[in-house]
Amino acid sequence: MTAAGKLDRRLRFEARQEIDNGHGSPVSGDWLLRFTVWGKRLFLRGGETVLAARLESRQPAILTIRDSKQAREITSDWRVVDTSDGRVYNIRENPKLSDDRGFLEMLVEAGMAT
Repeated sequence: MTAAGKLDRRLRFEARQEIDNGHGSPVSGDWLLRFTVWGKRLFLRGGETVLAARLESRQPAILTIRDSKQAREITSDWRVVDTSDGRVYNIRENPKLSDDRGFLEMLVEAGMAT
């Protein structure tokens, strides 16, 4: 169960800016702030996949945030920065409604190139 008091991480969601390369084709630019919200981080433990990821210095986690119109815009092309410790996460799956209504959960992974 997720209670508002458990949302103890300040999470900054960013998306790549698409710019024109001068020939009519879009290319990826800098990361742009979309919004910042409070969330909860739960590192995954156990299981072959998680252990293999940790051996490669990758850290999978589940992030939980409140459901909102802007949160439903998040895609796996975005990234998340935990402003508490500066850790950068790649979003591995689009957010899904959690068992606790009113919250979204997403699989993220730190330790990868963004």
